[in-house]
Amino acid sequence: MTYGWAILIIAVVLGALFQLGVFNSSSFSPRAPPGACQVFRPGGPGTVTNINLMGVCMGQLPQYVAKFDGQSGYISTALKRTTTSFSFTFWAYPILAPSSPACPMFIGEYNQNWWGICYGSSGFQTYTPTTSAISAPINSWHFVAVTNDGTTITLYVNNQKTTLGGNLQNANNVFYIGYVSGGNPYFKGSIANVQFYNSSLSANEIQAMYLGGIGGAPFVLQNLMGWWPLNGNANDYSGNNNNGVPTNVVFTSQYGK
Repeated sequence: MTYGWAILIIAVVLGALFQLGVFNSSSFSPRAPPGACQVFRPGGPGTVTNINLMGVCMGQLPQYVAKFDGQSGYISTALKRTTTSFSFTFWAYPILAPSSPACPMFIGEYNQNWWGICYGSSGFQTYTPTTSAISAPINSWHFVAVTNDGTTITLYVNNQKTTLGGNLQNANNVFYIGYVSGGNPYFKGSIANVQFYNSSLSANEIQAMYLGGIGGAPFVLQNLMGWWPLNGNANDYSGNNNNGVPTNVVFTSQYGK
């Protein structure tokens, strides 16, 4: 009888620990340190010959993600887009759903004509030249991608896709993370694994990135212009030296819990 009660107590304790997430598989997944995977360009920044990934680039979650306070935190990068055909992808964890018309900016560009991706009252949406939202709940991670083929802008959120009217022709804009100078409020939540390409990625390539998860490595390396994993810093690991400068951004290992 004594052993029976002991086994029952152990079972109850284990059940409680499972409920608390102590035995969640993600808790035991290997965590990649900053710079564990990066693009090697033997010819230097901007070259596309013989480039490849080096390091441990598959099967690991990042140790850290970037946390933005919604008040003054943002990252400005050294990247300026020079093509009208482009794509960018990122993972985002919005904490606060704003009331319309507030739309805290996740990712965007700023120069003469600013635009980007924000989280409005109805979900993720583009902000100029057209606006269309895809619903996604707060307090959870989402994969977001935008492509522009020179004619049409397409927005992806996880497995959802919407094609938007309009086009974005202006270039030479500064690329921001967490805020865009131009009037939009600061974003509150976390962002990870930001990638920027000078080409319009296909739907299959976008899906492969989504399936690669929050720690996934880039695809189509010859078109990769910037890669900011935000795993402990705002460095660009694309080999193009488009490093970011964080302002009031915290890199935290406590994410997705």
